[in-house]
Amino acid sequence: MTLTPGKLWGFRRMADSHGLFKMTAVDQRPPIKGPIAKHHGVPEAPWEDVAKFKTLLIETLQEASSAMLLDPHYAIPMGLDTFSPTKGLIVTLEDSLFEETEGGRLSAEIDDWSVGKIKRMGGDAVKVLAWYRPDASAGVNRAQQDFTRRIGEACARFDIPFLFELLVYPLAADAHQTKEYVEMQGKKADDVLKSVEEFAKPEYGVDIFKLESPVNAKDADGSAEVQAVFDEMGRLANRPWVMLSAGAGKADFRRILQHAYKAGASGYLAGRAIWLDAFQHYPDWATIKADLQGEAVDYMNDLNALTEAEATPWHKNSAVSHTGFVPADASFRHKYEDI
Repeated sequence: MTLTPGKLWGFRRMADSHGLFKMTAVDQRPPIKGPIAKHHGVPEAPWEDVAKFKTLLIETLQEASSAMLLDPHYAIPMGLDTFSPTKGLIVTLEDSLFEETEGGRLSAEIDDWSVGKIKRMGGDAVKVLAWYRPDASAGVNRAQQDFTRRIGEACARFDIPFLFELLVYPLAADAHQTKEYVEMQGKKADDVLKSVEEFAKPEYGVDIFKLESPVNAKDADGSAEVQAVFDEMGRLANRPWVMLSAGAGKADFRRILQHAYKAGASGYLAGRAIWLDAFQHYPDWATIKADLQGEAVDYMNDLNALTEAEATPWHKNSAVSHTGFVPADASFRHKYEDI
């Protein structure tokens, strides 16, 4: 993969000075809205409370982060003024509401939101989550592939990094069927690996992968067998990649990162593993803030030390090259005319 100047700049903004990604996800919607709505006994969580929690995450966790992932519904409207300009800004494009069909899940962009708008607002990267099962219906998989390809093309046109998140999920006929944003129980490593293999194809334009553990979090035990699966995932990704937490507990996620770093990962982009324990205290805002400033930051510092000791800087990934900041010839100027 070759990074153009805009994509190269986005990578530099997301990573620390050593090329490592220590990124915090604040874009979650159902995992935050759901508990808040349940507490109040209402179908829809109060906007102010969701946005307040996300703003608190920005205030307390950004110092330990190289970049943060924000959403345009809650985190950006209330929290952007709090967000440090020294941190990388990743912005969500996909809608948290997906269409569940007999053949699988269909993803879509947030209404009236686009790659171009993310670029114009100052975003350093576009993040998209796509649900994917290699054994979903052919029609669903074509739709998910087309969805991803279209966004990759837009990211290339606007010269902004495409950070792509993949999650396997239970089909309608699977046991433990759920629509929650949690790790699928009983997931198969082959489903994860085949998904990575598909979207590593150049036609999708993915610049950096945000990947889930290919084995259940509890099974990340440090064994050679598990490490071999992570090694294969890194080989298939064939570009910089980071790990997501998928709601794993703190100890489980740390073990996952150890496997991932041995396989060549360049960092993490995690949310609930960092802040979920504090969120359990809602609506006690003082306790939430204290736990974020204490336990959550301590955990991030531990992850950051692990990342610095064992992760691979993104620019040392053998698949990466870049054009550099070259003089603007005619083709270079044309690339930016539509921005």
